Amino acid sequence: MPHFVWEQHCCLPLLPSAAIADAARYPVGSYVSINVGYAPESTADAVAMAELFRKDALDDGRFRLVQRYRDIAACAGESIALAFDLEDSGPLGGDLDNIEMFHELGVRSLATTYNHANAAGCGCLDTEDTGLTAYGRDIVRTLNAAGMFVDGSHCSRRSGLDMAELTAAPMIYSHSNFAALWAHPRNITDEQALACARTGGVIGINGVGIFLGHNAESERAERVAAMARHIEYGAELVGIEHIGVGSDYSFDGDEFNQEIAEHPENFSAEYTKYGPLQWTPPEDWLGDGEVPGLDEVLADRGFSESDRAAVFGGNFARIAGEVFRD
Repeated sequence: MPHFVWEQHCCLPLLPSAAIADAARYPVGSYVSINVGYAPESTADAVAMAELFRKDALDDGRFRLVQRYRDIAACAGESIALAFDLEDSGPLGGDLDNIEMFHELGVRSLATTYNHANAAGCGCLDTEDTGLTAYGRDIVRTLNAAGMFVDGSHCSRRSGLDMAELTAAPMIYSHSNFAALWAHPRNITDEQALACARTGGVIGINGVGIFLGHNAESERAERVAAMARHIEYGAELVGIEHIGVGSDYSFDGDEFNQEIAEHPENFSAEYTKYGPLQWTPPEDWLGDGEVPGLDEVLADRGFSESDRAAVFGGNFARIAGEVFRD
């Protein structure tokens, strides 16, 4: 697969047993962002995971930790650029100074809420949507100052629109699909997508079955084709320059499905009614021959080589050059 790959969001188990080597399933030269915490984790929990992943990555030798934007280009042909993300502001512990602390640990994006309201604002599963709180607005400004992506995934419609209004840098939806194609509450409205694009931002299309409408275990090819359809829709709506990939692949799929079963308060029937969640592994969307990969499917749909390169990595890399520190 010839394109530079930017994976804006994937997940390893948030456990000491997590194997950073799993992330080496992405091609050498890729940028890969791995989650280190969401709503249930404390500051100490998320710090411990980031420190563990950093140590294991350095010991492994196939990764380069992203401290500055220029570290990404330095990985070409040699290593995988590794960064981290937070899917909720809970791990900040209410302290804005922790944003800079997490930045030093390699965290490069943060979503204010994970599905449900917290001190920062509302989530995508809340029935009442009042948007960002004053604290949430302060988080946006602090992320801008720190050189980290402001991320609207898992947040409510109003919270996402508030982010777009407040941010002084391109925002992202790290792993969100389009509600116009599949009406799941985790998918974003056209209004959100257009507001994100006006900031110069990028929307990362994910490969999760319940967000694509293809959650059967047998529907591997259908999930890739659905990702392509969301990319196509996004390109028509906001322009190809605002679309990327954040596959949301869970290397910890079994653990995540168990988490849903044990803590239904963090989810909803829209997560549970389809059966165990199915994901699109990197081998499927990057193309390993078993199912048509995203590059092949997009080419068949008429996307040019340059357009496909932009989606696979160029668009996120471009705005990272504006947001990250050099």
